[in-house]
Amino acid sequence: MTRRRADRWTAGRVLVHAFLGLVALVTVYPILQIVTVSLRPGDQLYSTSLAPIPAGATLEAYRVMLFEKPFLRWMLNSFVVSVAVTVLGVTLASTSAYAFSRFRFPGWRAGLYAFLLTQMFPATMLMLPLYVLMKELGLLNTFTGLVLAYTATALPFCVWTMRGYYDTIPVELEQAALIDGCGPWTAFWRVTLPLASPALAITALFSFMAAWSEFLVARIVITALDRYTLPLGLESLAGQFQTEWANYAAGSLMVCVPVMALFVLLNRWLVEGLSLGGVKG
Repeated sequence: MTRRRADRWTAGRVLVHAFLGLVALVTVYPILQIVTVSLRPGDQLYSTSLAPIPAGATLEAYRVMLFEKPFLRWMLNSFVVSVAVTVLGVTLASTSAYAFSRFRFPGWRAGLYAFLLTQMFPATMLMLPLYVLMKELGLLNTFTGLVLAYTATALPFCVWTMRGYYDTIPVELEQAALIDGCGPWTAFWRVTLPLASPALAITALFSFMAAWSEFLVARIVITALDRYTLPLGLESLAGQFQTEWANYAAGSLMVCVPVMALFVLLNRWLVEGLSLGGVKG
C-alpha cells in the first residue's frame, strides 16, 4: 500500500513538473524570439525560421543601438526619472502609510478609500486632465512633471501596501522605544522602518518599474527628443513605412537588464527584512 502510494505520488509529481515545464516554455518562448530577431542580419528580418540562433547571427543591432542611436541618452533619462520616483514614492508612502496605520484623525477612513478609489479609473481617462494640469503648471517637457505624474500614479498602491505591513508590526515595540527615551520620530526611524523593509522593497520595486516602463503619460508630458525616455525612444524606431525590428528587439532586451538587476537586489533585501521582522517572545 505504501509503495503504491509512493508510486502514485511520484507519477503526480512528474505530471506537475511536466505542466510547470510547459508553462515555463510558453512564457520564455516570446523572449527567445526577441533574442532571435535581435541577432538576425538585415536581409533576414522578415524570416519565418524558428531557429533560436539565426543563420549569420550578428550583434550589429546592439552596436547600432549603443553607438548610433541615442539609446544611452534615453536610458539616462529613464534612470533619472525612475530613481526620483522611487525615492519620492518610498518617502511619501512610508510616512503617510505610518500615519494611516498608527493614528486616527478626522478623514482617516475617507483618505484611505480615496486612495483606493483612484485605482479604479483607467489611465486613459486621466490623459486629458493630466495634460491640462501640466500645461497650467508649466511642467510640460520637464522631468519634474513626469516624476510628479508617476509618483501620483504609484502612490495609492504603495500607501496601501505599506499601511497593511505597518499593521502587522506590534505597536508595543514603539512604546518600548519611547520608554527607553526615544522620540516619536526616532522610534519610527530606528524601530518600525527597519522592520518594514520587506514592504519598502516592494514599494521601491513597484515605483521604479512604474516609471521605467510607462509610455502613455510620457507621451503626453514629453515631446522634446532630448528628453525621451526608453519607451518613447523605442517607439520612435517604428516608422510609418518601416520598423527597425532588429534594433527594436535589441533595445527591448537591454531595457530589461536594469529591472532584473534591481529585482535581484531587492529580493535579497526582502529576505533579510523578513528575518529582521521576527518578534521573539
